[in-house]
Amino acid sequence: MGLKDSCQEVASSRPLFLTIYATVVVGIVLSSFYVFSAVYSANKSSPDSTSWLSSPPALSYVDPHFGKAFDSSLITTVGAAAPAPPTQHGDTLAKSIWEVPPKNSKMPSLKTFRLTKELVEQRVKDNVIIVTFGNYAFMDFILSWVKHLTDLNLSNLLVGAMDTKLLEALYWKGIPVFDMGSHMSTVDVGWGSPTFHKMGREKVILIDAILPFGYELLMCDTDMVWLKDPLPYLARYPEADVLTSSDQVVPTVVDDRLDIWQQVGAAYNIGIFHWRPTEPAKRLAKEWKDMLLADEKIWDQNGFNDIVRRQLGPSVDGDDGLAYAFDGSLKLGLLPASIFCSGHTYFVQAMYQQLRLEPYAVHTTFQYAGTEGKRHRLREGMVFYDPPEYYDAPGGFLSFKPSIPKSLLLDGDHTIDTHFTLINYQIMPPLWCRLDRLWFPHPGVLEGSMTRQPFICPLDHVFEVNVMLKEMPEDEFGPGINIREYSLLDNPSMPKQVKESWLNVKLCQGGTKDCQVTNSNGSPRVIRLPKRSNEETLKAVFSSFKDIKVVQFSSMQDAFEGFTDQKTKERFRNRVKRYVGIWCCTGDHVPGHIYYDMYWDEKPGWKPVPPQTSADDHPPW
Repeated sequence: MGLKDSCQEVASSRPLFLTIYATVVVGIVLSSFYVFSAVYSANKSSPDSTSWLSSPPALSYVDPHFGKAFDSSLITTVGAAAPAPPTQHGDTLAKSIWEVPPKNSKMPSLKTFRLTKELVEQRVKDNVIIVTFGNYAFMDFILSWVKHLTDLNLSNLLVGAMDTKLLEALYWKGIPVFDMGSHMSTVDVGWGSPTFHKMGREKVILIDAILPFGYELLMCDTDMVWLKDPLPYLARYPEADVLTSSDQVVPTVVDDRLDIWQQVGAAYNIGIFHWRPTEPAKRLAKEWKDMLLADEKIWDQNGFNDIVRRQLGPSVDGDDGLAYAFDGSLKLGLLPASIFCSGHTYFVQAMYQQLRLEPYAVHTTFQYAGTEGKRHRLREGMVFYDPPEYYDAPGGFLSFKPSIPKSLLLDGDHTIDTHFTLINYQIMPPLWCRLDRLWFPHPGVLEGSMTRQPFICPLDHVFEVNVMLKEMPEDEFGPGINIREYSLLDNPSMPKQVKESWLNVKLCQGGTKDCQVTNSNGSPRVIRLPKRSNEETLKAVFSSFKDIKVVQFSSMQDAFEGFTDQKTKERFRNRVKRYVGIWCCTGDHVPGHIYYDMYWDEKPGWKPVPPQTSADDHPPW
């Protein structure tokens, strides 16, 4: 079938989201979670529900691009015990990580948690300390960050608490924590907000405070995870004063050397960078801090880039890839973006995979939908640690096997039209995309990048994950839809009792000889279900399988005839039409973004075009 025929078939089909109706009806019967995206609910997976981390489960890191676990010599299993530093009698801060204080004990006074050289010294190993910081809203990110490090047998870490609630919570989890004295809000502050910029200033103040202690500092944002011990790599460059990650999306090297500084035009990213306590590094930290404190409008990362690039070059003698920067005395190295990954080089390009390299870290940049989008990406990549109940939800899970015509993926050029035709055909992730999404005009993929077309794109490229998580009035939007990431059933954390409780549903043509609701008692169990079943049929059939953990349909196409109750249908439509976002951006029109439309197939003549007037520039609802 040619591309034109495929498009015509899709365009003339019944509304594709009748298939989502089917998932909702079956889900209501089973109280199930729909396994098609990673959505976090603060109510159902709050930072308070993290007692599981005191005795962590076994889980190996699985490369979502290779589809298999890394060798244990590269990535240790989650249950691995982290070596404890020498403890001092009665010192609560020098305990082994995850060693929970006695139940009947009292928490020490806040003075105990002040940042001092003695406090840092308790955690230092080989003169290196690894630090992150945040507020209570990022509790689950911080726990995941710590867990990755301890699984790599790294215990020389500290977490800075920007509010007392986080400090207390981490202390009772057995995580080494110090008080930053920020008195910050405990809620998610949002990227770009004044409080967000305040957090950036706290980072600079923290670096400036720790460097005089004489220890090497590996400073990290909480929205990144370590996949491999980075310390041996950093030790390869003992002359470097600062080693920083970057937003580079075009490879400058194809091995694990530092990126070639002359070829890196993107911003240096301060979410992952390593400082040595040298005089040039201390001068840089002080000047950076003074700059930000003098002008609250300067973004910390922009300020860092401005100062460091004030003088850039020449290369330091030797072939290690370092360059003089800042005041001409600081030796700077740029960590390779292929293995110290951004959200683009890891989730979109899978650059490390194409170059057959082992990633050290992934930082959730180049993403959309705020904190919820970050959490989703890590879950989708199976590198976010969730409690056991996340993988064994009440009511179980509902899934299906997607099938996409080859013509939609591969035939014809990769254009806006073919991209939207592919996206509009798909019902649930994993989503295949023909074009990348960015926040500025581009030709489809970034020139020089290793983005393959088509590629599996993150959910936040198409869906507004943060909107999907919003609590909406049920009388207007119907009941909430609980969902999980598409990779959930492949996650090694899935418990045995879930994997072994499985029901396969095969659709058949109603009225034919073999198309009757039958129930096989084999393993796995299989039933046959007529296409276009109504709401009553689905409820009657699946009420017999309430104890099943996973129900998987062979397809959802034409599985459901539609809701019987018109009000239920309207509420559902009102909810899901808000789930989709925009594609950005074409360069031949202003504005250049194009809205996705959940119900595009009900609108004759619909085409993916940017808003033609300012009055048209709004979501399709």
